[in-house]
Formats: sequence, structure tokens, C-alpha cells
Amino acid sequence: MAVNDVECCDTFQVHDDLLKIVSEKMPEEEELHDLAELFKVFGDFTRIRILFVLFEVEVCVCDLAETLNMTQSAISHQLKILKQAKLVKSRREGKSVFYSLADGHVRTIIAQGRDHIEE
Repeated sequence: MAVNDVECCDTFQVHDDLLKIVSEKMPEEEELHDLAELFKVFGDFTRIRILFVLFEVEVCVCDLAETLNMTQSAISHQLKILKQAKLVKSRREGKSVFYSLADGHVRTIIAQGRDHIEE
């Protein structure tokens, strides 16, 4: 979209009453930064594919690699990012480590994103 495609005001006028409302509701900078970082995690095609697998079943890295036709190393790298973002959790069972969604919020975030793109 070109700059000329965006409508702008004909005159410059600051609406202090509106800005006061915004400043009272605006989260702290650190919280906004953390939120932006969380959404960056969702911005990767492979990570979204991993999350969709985990919507259905708890799996190990071997299962994910086979399902997504990727190397275990590539899957492990993406799982590390998802785990750091607290979107997935893991548990050890013998020699295997199984991954699952961290909580229901992950499913909700993805569902709302899908609803939005399908409008």
C-alpha cells in the first residue's frame, strides 16, 4: 500500500481527551516488547505446523520429524524456540521426550488467527 493510499486528516489537531484514555490503558514498554516477541514465534511456518501436530497428540521429536518430513535437528531447533516462548512443554518417558501444547491459550491464539484470516 502506497503512502498516498492511506487517508489522513486535512488539518493537524491533537485530541488530548482521546490521548489521555490511551495513555491510561497502554501497557508498559516491557510488556509490549514481550507480546511482540511472542507473536514473532507464531510467524514461522514450521513452528505453526508443529503446533498443529501438537493440537492432535503428544509426540516425540522422531514423530514430528517423520510427520513433517524434516530432520530431527531442525525440529529440535524449532521446539527449543516454542518451549522458550512457553507454548510447548515436554516430558521424558524412558529414552524419549514427548512434547505437547503448554496450555489451552495456544489453541485459542491459533483459532482466533484462523478466524481472522477466514473473514
